[in-house]
Amino acid sequence: MLNPDLNVFKFGGASIKDAAAIRNVANILEDYKNRQLVVVVSAMGKTTNALEIVAHAYFKGNLELANQRLTELRNATFTTVQELFGDTPAELATALNDLFVTVEWVFDDPPSDNYDYDYDQIVSLGELISSHIITAYLSHSGIASTWLDARDCIITDNTYREGWVHWPETLQRIIRHVPPVLEDGKLVVTQGFIGSTTENFTTTLGREGSDYSAAIFSFCLDAESMSIWKDVPGVLTADPRLFENVSKLERLSYKEAIEMTYYGASVIHPKTIKPLQNKSIPLHVRSFVHPGEAGTEISADAGDVYPPMVAIEKEQALVNISTRDFSFVAEHHIRELFDHITTTRLQVNMMQNTAISFNVVVNDIDDRIERFCALVEDDFKTTVDRDLELITIRHYTPEVTESMRRGKVTLLEGRLPLTIQMAVKEVAVIARKE
Repeated sequence: MLNPDLNVFKFGGASIKDAAAIRNVANILEDYKNRQLVVVVSAMGKTTNALEIVAHAYFKGNLELANQRLTELRNATFTTVQELFGDTPAELATALNDLFVTVEWVFDDPPSDNYDYDYDQIVSLGELISSHIITAYLSHSGIASTWLDARDCIITDNTYREGWVHWPETLQRIIRHVPPVLEDGKLVVTQGFIGSTTENFTTTLGREGSDYSAAIFSFCLDAESMSIWKDVPGVLTADPRLFENVSKLERLSYKEAIEMTYYGASVIHPKTIKPLQNKSIPLHVRSFVHPGEAGTEISADAGDVYPPMVAIEKEQALVNISTRDFSFVAEHHIRELFDHITTTRLQVNMMQNTAISFNVVVNDIDDRIERFCALVEDDFKTTVDRDLELITIRHYTPEVTESMRRGKVTLLEGRLPLTIQMAVKEVAVIARKE
């Protein structure tokens, strides 16, 4: 049975990007301070992007750049703190300094052989910083709050950068740590995106994984509902930064939400829905700009009639894989290819095969495609076409489909009764390369 007194809120980077935004979050939470509330926060603004540069520079041996960017982040962090508090509270200053020192200690040792491991140890700093600042500011504003280290609660395997949750251990730890604080009348402030292995090494749950963290806490605590606070009024039929005349969906089913997030809709992390669906916990996508508005509710009872919805994933690549001896691509070939896809952690968004070739559209991340091609080169020939977009139209119509084709060349297309996908390249991009 769900706990009618307990809610989980998640605030993303845009909602806490600076001092004014953090004050706005405190104003929102003021209305909920007498309820049992777990607040999950992302890193502030573009902090994760900055830390990714730090991690990459460190791994490549460019300590000068790594230290420079870390110093810039430290200065920006303390500027925000000063804008919030005037004089930085001693306890907060100590906590923040300790966090930056932990990364400086990482620099004292050479990089490991595993970039993903080093990435997680460094990039996780962002959520730890923001959660300390927000906890301190809430307490400063008269909202009783306790900081909780998510790494003490969310336990994963050692798949760095995309840890898989160990649910039984995570459930036990969340129940051990969270309810006593809530029963004491305090809000819990914790981090999204991060967890820990059983050996106490920090892991992350995948880029933009804070939504998933909030869903984990919601599931384990039987929350009445979960809310994601965004800079949009709710779930929209398309990204308003890319399209005009988008409309808000008042309600959305779990199934539709899973489909759209899987296909790249950026409003919710793809893994978020399943834990909520398992316990029928409704998810509200709400605006931190207009917090009094209802937003979009995602639940089991949301109807089945929807307008066309468009999701676009950029930085895609089409990998064409063919047998060197022109033999058919048979089941044992596909099994071998997927073993290598798993090893290199390629994120496949679309696939299609012919008699002698197999095509996959994947996220173009780091050097994963190069490592995959190296693993299969003895038996397969590969070609890679980059700078693609993957367009997915759910509940497509001929008019919307045709409008999305304009100015683009389609390299691969797949069609299902309710969904069409197109891997495309802008005509202008092709012209520049020629």
